[in-house]
Amino acid sequence: MTSLDVSYVRQHFPAFSEPSLKDWAHFENAGGSYTCKQVIHGLTTYYKSMKVQPYHAYPVAQQAGEAMDSSYTRLAEYLNVHADELHLGPSTTQNTYVLANAFKGMWQAGDEIIVTNQDHEANSGAWRKLEAEGIIVRQWSVNSDTGLLDLHELDQILSNKTKMVAYPHCSNVVAHWNPVKEINKKIHAAGAFSIVDGVAAAPHGFPNVAELGADIYLFSLYKTWGPHLGLMTVKQSLMDQLANQGHFFHAGIWRKMLVPAGPDHAQIASASGIIDYLDAIYDHHFNGSASPQERRQAVNHLFREHESRLLQRLLDWLKERDDIRILGPDQWEQRAPTISIHPLKKSITDIQAVLTEHKLMTGSAHFYAPRLLQAMNISPEEGALRMSFLHYTSSDEIEQLIKGLSVALN
Repeated sequence: MTSLDVSYVRQHFPAFSEPSLKDWAHFENAGGSYTCKQVIHGLTTYYKSMKVQPYHAYPVAQQAGEAMDSSYTRLAEYLNVHADELHLGPSTTQNTYVLANAFKGMWQAGDEIIVTNQDHEANSGAWRKLEAEGIIVRQWSVNSDTGLLDLHELDQILSNKTKMVAYPHCSNVVAHWNPVKEINKKIHAAGAFSIVDGVAAAPHGFPNVAELGADIYLFSLYKTWGPHLGLMTVKQSLMDQLANQGHFFHAGIWRKMLVPAGPDHAQIASASGIIDYLDAIYDHHFNGSASPQERRQAVNHLFREHESRLLQRLLDWLKERDDIRILGPDQWEQRAPTISIHPLKKSITDIQAVLTEHKLMTGSAHFYAPRLLQAMNISPEEGALRMSFLHYTSSDEIEQLIKGLSVALN
């Protein structure tokens, strides 16, 4: 079985040869990943040679437009959606805010929507604000001990009044893989739309959105080695029903209807560098031609096999300790490699100070999920200590983290 060549992978990320980052181990990838060189090249090339208004008749404008179109097409191919179903906005938070405004014209006072308290606030707060419009917001709540969502509770709150359910593919704190296909089937059986926040999931392998059955799927490209953009896929059948959020003369132009601020030309053009990177990984590890879906599946397997091995090592060490609480599952098969812990004997501030001395980049906050921490009886002000990694993380860096934690916790 082919294993991920981590040394080759790291050659594609300039951060690993940056002198100022030498010997530092990056464990706050859930907040934002390093950027691959293909994206950086695309961005600088655009600014140097194509920084004009795209799509006009002159050659460089045509070239700029083609570079942007290529990103839509290639990202859509990997995600298994039509290019017209893919939208790129400033961030996932902004995209969700725009979606909430686009949806509210479809609903009436008394209609119901369901949100969770497991979500990042981006896929919760904008929907909750619709209560001011008379929409009834119901909460699908987590178990206070595990932080997990129970499908039986969803069955109890779904009804013929439910219009939409928003929930995460996996949480950015407890990181449990929610059974998205099964959940979406329940939602559709109730006649409602599903909106899946994939921000914490997509960095560990681009999803097959069509197979998942999500009406809308969102994630952030700056967490998948790309520019600071939010990507969302919206089914064509749903797009026809949403109110235009752009200029009136953009009605019917799907790519512009949900991006009222207008697109960031250079960043969109550079986003195809993400696919250049994934293709390079595929070509290095496998022989022969393959479709985008075959490439996605093969590369995802490489990433997840490598990440799972590192995750198992870290979790096995953490489970031996009696001075921390692991938030979410302690079984590597059930979660993404984003591990949040609640220290029981020392303050997070003191622990993180020691980790920083060991050149470990970790995060400490509520990570825009204060409702989840409150539900798990953890003060959002205190927050959690989060250690998140990706396929470019090495086994040596995991050992560096364990060594740092050993000192910091003792």
